[in-house]
Amino acid sequence: MFAVVEISGQQFKVTPTQKLFVPKLGSAEGSKVKFEKVLLVADDKKTTLGTPFVKGAAIEATVLRHVKDEKVLVFRKKKRKGFKVRRGHRQQFTEIEINKI
Repeated sequence: MFAVVEISGQQFKVTPTQKLFVPKLGSAEGSKVKFEKVLLVADDKKTTLGTPFVKGAAIEATVLRHVKDEKVLVFRKKKRKGFKVRRGHRQQFTEIEINKI
């Protein structure tokens, strides 16, 4: 069984007991979250496609931890102008575990 769910504007294919990283959520670690924007639900016998969402379907997950991605360096330079800028960015993610579809 699997489902396609929209979380923070991004679509993820999820299965029960799967762990995945999603854009940072405002929930505390250890709390339960529920996602109701389910686009597709499929099992061995039947596939249900939403228009745009499947009515009555929800994904329950547990927030495991909040983490940061590796640093990405951005370097900009304009030749012969003396302009150099070096900036770093670390994207924040939340690790969740899917409990139930």
